[in-house]
This record gives sequence, structure tokens and C-alpha cells, in this order.
Amino acid sequence: MRLALAAAFATALGLASPALAQTPPAPRQPTISVMGTGEAELKPDFATILVSVETRGDTVTQASNANRAGTERVLARIQGLGIKKEDIQTANFQVFQTPPQIGPDGKEIKQPKFSATHRLRVKTRNIDGVGQLAGEILASGDMTFQSVSFGLDRQEEGGDQAREAAVRDAKRQAEVYANAAGVTLGRLVEIRDGSAQPVEPYADMRMEMRAAKSAESVPLVPPATIRYTANVQLVWELAQKP
Repeated sequence: MRLALAAAFATALGLASPALAQTPPAPRQPTISVMGTGEAELKPDFATILVSVETRGDTVTQASNANRAGTERVLARIQGLGIKKEDIQTANFQVFQTPPQIGPDGKEIKQPKFSATHRLRVKTRNIDGVGQLAGEILASGDMTFQSVSFGLDRQEEGGDQAREAAVRDAKRQAEVYANAAGVTLGRLVEIRDGSAQPVEPYADMRMEMRAAKSAESVPLVPPATIRYTANVQLVWELAQKP
């Protein structure tokens, strides 16, 4: 009798276990996901002018030696304008075969076989005087003015301020949605970082001036601020209003 009762009890447990395993899951907590955007504007700390020294020669050595001599004259002139030596850096240097040129008569124009180009970055903190500096560079026959850009000493500061603004924007939107739906924001459960960057690298202005014989001052208008943008996605749980 005892064996029969034990067997019956075990059978009952075996039949009950599948039912216990099929307990319905807890209801999923409702959430809201919002994308926020933000901006930050900071005054530029410095300007960078890109100039180039271009020379030619019948051999690589001739083109390179001529470029070295021209670069030395350029460095002396730029430093004479009040730019510190450590604020002048090489952007790149290259020597290449001069591409052929065909004259109006259809014949190839004779010219040196090799060209050398040395590009230099010139940094100045005199933002308001950058047009005067560009004009002095243009007046030199040894270098070509190529572009100007503006930047920040601490670039991450602009991105961080834009991110903070993006979070505030996302929270504002989420609160508007929740209030309209008759619920309230609960626990913040997820943050998905987007991008944070200047609208254009370093500046809102870039210019090209490859051919100019002389100029006392270039009419450059530095940007008052450099604008950064950022976006972020935040997810909150929703709760009923008390």
C-alpha cells in the first residue's frame, strides 16, 4: 500500500511539473525612446593658414634643392611677421613629374621635368589680424596662399557641451510625450551615443586663393563662433501617474 501511494504521489508531481513550467512571464515594462539633438558655439582660439612653396627642376635633386632654398626664405619671411618658429609646421612635401602641357599649336611646351611642393601650416592667435597676415603672404613671390581655417585649443569642449544640450533636448521631448499620454517617466535604462562634431572641421569658412600677385590685406571675416552639433538616443521606462 505504501509503495502504491508513493508511486501515485510521484506520478502526480510529474503531471504537475509541466504546468508549473508554463507560468506566464511577467508583463513587459513599457518604455519610450527619444532622439535628442544639441548645439554649442565657442569662440575660436586660433587660425591656421595653409601656404605652399612650389619649385621645379630638370632632376629630382634640382627641384628639391630649389624648394629647400625657397622654404628657407619663406620661413624667414613668416617669422619676420611675428609668427613663432614652433607655430610653423610641414603639412606635406612631395616631388613628382611635371605633367605635360600642350600649346595652342598642338606641340608640347618645354618645361622642367620635376616639380616639388612643400605645404606649411602657419598658426596664429591673432584672429582679427589673420587678413593682414594673409595679405603679407600673398605679397610674397615665394609662396602661395591656399586656405585658412579656425580652431579651438580644446576641441572636446565643444563636443561635450553639444552632448549635454542633446541630453536635455531628449529629456524635454520625452516629458512632453509622457505628459500627453497621461504617464510619467520612470528609470532611464539606455543611452545610445550619437556623433558630436563641428559643422565643418575647424571652421565655417574655407577659401582658396591660388593666384594673387599682391595684397595689403585679404578681406577675411573670421567666424564669431565655431558651432558643434551632437545627437543622442535615450530610453526610459514609463510609469502610471500617482
